[in-house]
Amino acid sequence: MAKLAETFAWAEEADIQPLRQAVRIAGLSPLRVIGSGGSLTGAHALAGLHQRYAGHLAAVATPLEAVDEPLDAAAATWLLSAGGGNADILAAAKTLILREPRQVGVLCGREASPLAKLCRRHPYVDLLLYPPPAGKDGFLATNSLLGFTTLLTRAYAVEFGLDADWEDAVDRLKPLLPNTAATLEAWEAATAPLWTRSTTLVLHGPSTRIGAIDLESKFTEAALGPLQIADYRNFAHGRHHWLAKRGDTSAVLAFVTGADRPLAERTLDLIPEDIPQARILFDGGPSAVALASLLAALRITGWAGCSRGIDPGRPGVPEFGRKLYNLRLPRPRRVAGLPHLTPREAAAITRKAGVAPGRLAALGELSRWRDALADFLTRLRDARFAGIVLDYDGTVVDTRRRSEPADSKMVSELARLAEAGAHIGIATGRGKSVRCDLQECLPRALWPLILVGYYNGAEVASLDDDGAPDGSKNVHAALRSLADALRRQPDLSECARQEDRPSQITLKATRVMPVNRLWDLARQVIRTIDVHDVAVTCSSHSADIVAAGVSKLNVVRRLRETVGDEPILSIGDRGRWPGNDHELLSEPFALGVDEISVDPATCWHLGKPGQRGPATVLEYLSALEAQDGRLRFAPGSLQ
Repeated sequence: MAKLAETFAWAEEADIQPLRQAVRIAGLSPLRVIGSGGSLTGAHALAGLHQRYAGHLAAVATPLEAVDEPLDAAAATWLLSAGGGNADILAAAKTLILREPRQVGVLCGREASPLAKLCRRHPYVDLLLYPPPAGKDGFLATNSLLGFTTLLTRAYAVEFGLDADWEDAVDRLKPLLPNTAATLEAWEAATAPLWTRSTTLVLHGPSTRIGAIDLESKFTEAALGPLQIADYRNFAHGRHHWLAKRGDTSAVLAFVTGADRPLAERTLDLIPEDIPQARILFDGGPSAVALASLLAALRITGWAGCSRGIDPGRPGVPEFGRKLYNLRLPRPRRVAGLPHLTPREAAAITRKAGVAPGRLAALGELSRWRDALADFLTRLRDARFAGIVLDYDGTVVDTRRRSEPADSKMVSELARLAEAGAHIGIATGRGKSVRCDLQECLPRALWPLILVGYYNGAEVASLDDDGAPDGSKNVHAALRSLADALRRQPDLSECARQEDRPSQITLKATRVMPVNRLWDLARQVIRTIDVHDVAVTCSSHSADIVAAGVSKLNVVRRLRETVGDEPILSIGDRGRWPGNDHELLSEPFALGVDEISVDPATCWHLGKPGQRGPATVLEYLSALEAQDGRLRFAPGSLQ
């Protein structure tokens, strides 16, 4: 408890850029947060922040619930664990990662934990490591809980452009952190009469719910006494009857804010006078109040423990409790009557069909998808590829680190294949930055052998051509009126940054919003001014409007000028329409590494379960063998 001020100061100054990036992705969809013990309070805090700032539904689950209740993969999934070592969170992480939701975020306080090690084996996971300066908590979560909740509050407020919310939280919290703060002394005096009664009822409003939840957790885990929680209106729906029957052994603790004070006071005034009450008042916005209520819960737990002769941080753990803690979650249920599939086959079919094999079997549709997968695999393994065309962002490099050059392992594989005589093409929505990155990491001798299609194939040149691409900001006449109209569109001018190139207009969101929203707005402008012969595609971070004839397939066509009709392998991460790899991955031999099309004939994601992006690309490339300038998948690979 003495280190809470230090923990808050750490959370105030910590580098939250990785956390903000993860929040930006989570903010595009509903969210489910998993936690247990003290981390369950943090999970409730995150869910509240997500609903308040992102406007999407958020749900909280324990590891047992999360493993037993699969959700739509479009929802983001986050796991919170201070220590990252308990059996439940590890089992949940293993199961949920293999389900491959749109995002898996893991907020953990220990870098060398089993949970962190697991996540590092699945690079698509957003592993967010923030070890609190106070070190390991005692029996109850204190500094880790305050630290995580503060970090998340700061990240959401700043990422959603509401810095004033965070500044308000800092201003309200700092006076409450010193052990000698006058407000704390007043709270301690106000709550002292409550501990003469065995049962405590905590009443709260929406913004103080986190404090109430944490009190229930701590009173139960430390055996400080029975504690019930209810918001002011739910208390009126029957829960008040407890006081009618057991008022002589009960007391009421009320968290009151400016927003709910009229309702709180009317409610509390109706409670019989012989039942002790303590009213804890909070000022500020919802984020400030939520953090203050959590801080109050931590302090109140300590005061109750002192009054009742129990140290909440060291209450003693019975032997049966240790055994309970180390029990394992049940293994996932097997689907009866499901024909045998390897884990890779099951994952591939689930990604392509959008439905798990068990459900497909029940619907009588599994055999159709198994046959389609088998046909594709047969063609893929029989083919001898003269070349490969790869997307760049999300494929060669991780989108989260797109400003950095490709990983050394990726570079080694590309170099190995090029040196073996295979023709290599890169098809990207970007321009000069990709040329510079590739030149930085690939041997100069290979530059003439590698083609790069810039701006989604608007310009194709060898890597050694330092004059490519044309990075001027003047769009060609065919796009000029559209570029002007897009700049005049009110919604786009407020939420997006526009970049013009000769044959491409790029729109990048400047706040948290789905890329598909940019696509919709661009399409609306195109229809309004009646522009023809343009296409709009989406990457993971932008919407691109390209002129007629611009396509990533232009890289494939340039390769064909050399290799003729020989097979070419295409690899990308946005094969689902209107993704910017949709055309490229419509080729007969196309492999996806993330979003894929519904076409059963091509564009399959064959990576290991729980893998996507560059990790899967590396697996594909490593499985290719070179012979006489041609490539084939090694026997037994991708199984």
